[in-house]
Order: sequence, then C-alpha cells, then structure tokens
Amino acid sequence: MDIRYTTVQDAQDVRQILDLQAANHPSAISLETARSQGFVTVRHEPDVLLRMNRAYPSVIAKDGDRLAGYCLVMPREFGPEVPVLAPMFDLLETLTWRSRLLRDGGWFVMGQVCVAEAYRGQGVFDGLYAKLRNVCRPNFDFVVTEIAERNARSLRAHERVGFETFHVYPDATTGEVWHVVAMGLEA
Repeated sequence: MDIRYTTVQDAQDVRQILDLQAANHPSAISLETARSQGFVTVRHEPDVLLRMNRAYPSVIAKDGDRLAGYCLVMPREFGPEVPVLAPMFDLLETLTWRSRLLRDGGWFVMGQVCVAEAYRGQGVFDGLYAKLRNVCRPNFDFVVTEIAERNARSLRAHERVGFETFHVYPDATTGEVWHVVAMGLEA
C-alpha cells in the first residue's frame, strides 16, 4: 500500500468521492456496520461537490488510482446548497469556540470524512487530517463539524486527531444527539 495524500484534482476524484459516500451511507450499510465502522450522513449532489472543490479542493488519500479516503472542505457559503445541513449552519452562527464567536469567520465546515473499508485502521484518517491542516492553514484558522453521538467511532477518531467537543444538542425533530466539534489548524 502506497498512500498519497493530495487534493481533489478533477471530476474523476469527485466521482470517486460520491461513490465512496454512497457505499457508506446508512441506506447502503447494516445497522451493525454503522455502529462498528461509522457512517456518513449526507450524500452531496455532484454539481455542488464539484463546485465546492473548485472553491477549495478537498483532501483525498489515493492508493494508485483508487480513492482510499477523503476530507471534504465545505466553505460556509456552500451551507445553503445542502439543505439538510442548514440547521447546523444556523446553529454555528450562534456558537463560540475558544472565546471566539463563530459568526466572525476564520473557519470552514468539515463537510465529511470517510475512509474506504479496505484502508481503515491503517492511519489514513490521521493522514487525511494532517494534510488538511497543511492545505487549509493559509486560508482558515479552524475547522468545525458535527458528529452524531451514535457514530462513536467517528467521535473517537476526531478526538484523537485534535478535535474538541464544544457543544452537544439533541435535534428537536429526530432526537439525534449531535456533538459540535472544532480543531485549530495551527502547526
């Protein structure tokens, strides 16, 4: 295995992200797999994902031509393009992290992170975030996202690479409990 960490270069990279996203969505995996391996919550529209990557290319892990994983950089201006995320973006505008109001800027949303099944447990997740820090540091101070509490594997992995939970809330409609987490991009 020769993993190379880079950024999205073309429409083929975006297509591979969409395929990996579909394979790890709750609609495509068992409840047990979701519990033990984690899952992705959102499936992006191809056009939106392509435009997001033109604005700020996302970080990907490649094994030859095969996508091993991805970290989606989602600038705040793309929030309205993914309606299911609108409540999260609205909430973020009201929160404070490290004594800084999020509405004052300097951050982006981790639009999603996913590692292909064959590459899990091999450091790809950590490698993606190391590359993300380097790529995004010139334009952003920190990254924010939310993780479903039932996605315990993802919560643990994000904590391991430096994310801090700073807000927890239940979704009033679904009852899903969400952890809002952030990570500074400093060296």
